[in-house]
Amino acid sequence: MGLAGRHPGRNRTGRVTVLEDTITYLEMLARPTGRRVPAPLEKLALMHAEACTVSFYRYLYDTVGEPWLWFERRMIGDLALAAQIHKPTIEIFVLYVRGVPAGFFELDTAAARETKLCYFGLIPDFIGRRLGPYLLQAAIDRAWSRPIDRFWLHTSTFDHPKALRVYQRAGFVVYARRAVTFDDPREHGLLPRTLSRRRSG
Repeated sequence: MGLAGRHPGRNRTGRVTVLEDTITYLEMLARPTGRRVPAPLEKLALMHAEACTVSFYRYLYDTVGEPWLWFERRMIGDLALAAQIHKPTIEIFVLYVRGVPAGFFELDTAAARETKLCYFGLIPDFIGRRLGPYLLQAAIDRAWSRPIDRFWLHTSTFDHPKALRVYQRAGFVVYARRAVTFDDPREHGLLPRTLSRRRSG
């Protein structure tokens, strides 16, 4: 993961830095039948955010996604975001630990007989407590509670270093990869310019 040693800020030519990424696509074509992930020794609650407000969604998206350069939904206004997250095919579930939001996942059920895992992740304070596999199990259970033939997602080079491994251990299989480039979102003010320094310690 990481930014391959590139720091925020324009390069020597004055142009915006272009980042290289590899998008990995994974799918699950049947509900897993193996051993289930045990619940962590925490006081947990998973709640369906049935009418998620834009402000709360932005808190989740920004806080979970900032370390991994999530920026797409930072680019759109509140009305456009509300239209997206309030679609009847979108489901947002929030994991709470002792009453505090710890992570979320977002599903899109628009396509016939398949579900997409749009977003998934933990708030940084809760990483390393074995909550990720548990939350992913919850997403898998929710997806396969419907009559579907396929559950799929994509992950990025900039996601958590263990993300791909966690998805594969849960039963997802890689079916495609794609190389992409994009302007460094920190240089457009979408993310803090100091982000790389915080991530690298």
